Amino acid sequence: MPAFTRRWGARALDVAAVLVLAYAAARFFVFPRLHHAPAAAPPVSLATLAGPRFDLDRTRGKLVFLEFFATWCQPCRASIPLVQRFKRDHPAVVVESVDVGEPDALARGFARTFAMRDVALDPDETVAHAFAVDGFPTLVAVDPHGTIVARWIGENPNIEQAMTDAVARYAGRVGLR
Repeated sequence: MPAFTRRWGARALDVAAVLVLAYAAARFFVFPRLHHAPAAAPPVSLATLAGPRFDLDRTRGKLVFLEFFATWCQPCRASIPLVQRFKRDHPAVVVESVDVGEPDALARGFARTFAMRDVALDPDETVAHAFAVDGFPTLVAVDPHGTIVARWIGENPNIEQAMTDAVARYAGRVGLR
């Protein structure tokens, strides 16, 4: 076999390997992931920038979305305005943004920049660990009985539709019709 053909064959294998690795990396780090993992939500009691604590137990009987984010996260910067718009358009649904692992002052400035009405603070990442947050942004849906019913990880340009679909699924149970 001529050397020229062997080099091109080896080059084609290199290109194929790079493409497979790029796809795998994009699939894991970029493309949004929906995880259906019904499990009881852990207890949550967090300080908020507005003052009063956010307690998940007080939301029983309502559909709740917890949006875990960090100020350094670029995909969060794309997702947060979508989630905030959903929150504004669906006042009967509880949507709580949770800043993970950062000082209050940093979260406060970020909230101001993105016109976030309120942000819960998880500076020691305890709640994020309890909810198995392994990437940002992570949006967790908790049903009216306190069960985690869905989890979306990563940037998702269709997150509002996913949230709307979840609301439709539980509308009769939480009086949203």
